[in-house]
Amino acid sequence: MRKLVLFLHASLDGFVEGPNGEMDIGWVSYDADLEKHAKEILSTADTVIWGRGTYQMMHSYWPSVPSNPSASQHERNHAEWIEKTDKIVFSTTLEKVEWNNSRLVKGDVEEEIKNLKQQQGKDMVILGSPRFAHYLMQLDLIDEYKITVSPVLIGSGLPLFQGLKEKINLKLIENKTFDSGAIGLVYQTVRDLEYANEVR
Repeated sequence: MRKLVLFLHASLDGFVEGPNGEMDIGWVSYDADLEKHAKEILSTADTVIWGRGTYQMMHSYWPSVPSNPSASQHERNHAEWIEKTDKIVFSTTLEKVEWNNSRLVKGDVEEEIKNLKQQQGKDMVILGSPRFAHYLMQLDLIDEYKITVSPVLIGSGLPLFQGLKEKINLKLIENKTFDSGAIGLVYQTVRDLEYANEVR
């Protein structure tokens, strides 16, 4: 069964956006190490999951990268990957999505995600979309949390975790330390039956 993976950058004090909103992530310790790390994570996925806001932000930027002479090779490679990758957008207000290989879902989120997990293919990755990720966490649909923690305290903003009403058990399956001081963490969700067996 395919996994639904959340990939986000967070500050050490637990925020995924600064106080100025979606574009306020200049505090991320992004360097060649993290570029390589991101490439490794995305190589395991063939589908991107987004909410409306992140889809619109990404669509306004990435298709223009290949023709931008100031774009880095990493940006060009990512633009090529995201162009050919399946993109599923969950929104009740959008009427259509026009990016290549994109599909709009306006119906039941939980049912759609569970159906997608049963299909053949690589993992699905929530790339950004922290607000939509909060909703998916509340439904306990996320199977792995791949969080890169930057060595910075930003004081306020959008929290990594928000609105959880039930406990979710996690198991640390990987951690990396980068030269910048950032840490890459991978946690696997342990469902109730698995958790019961694990702690016996």
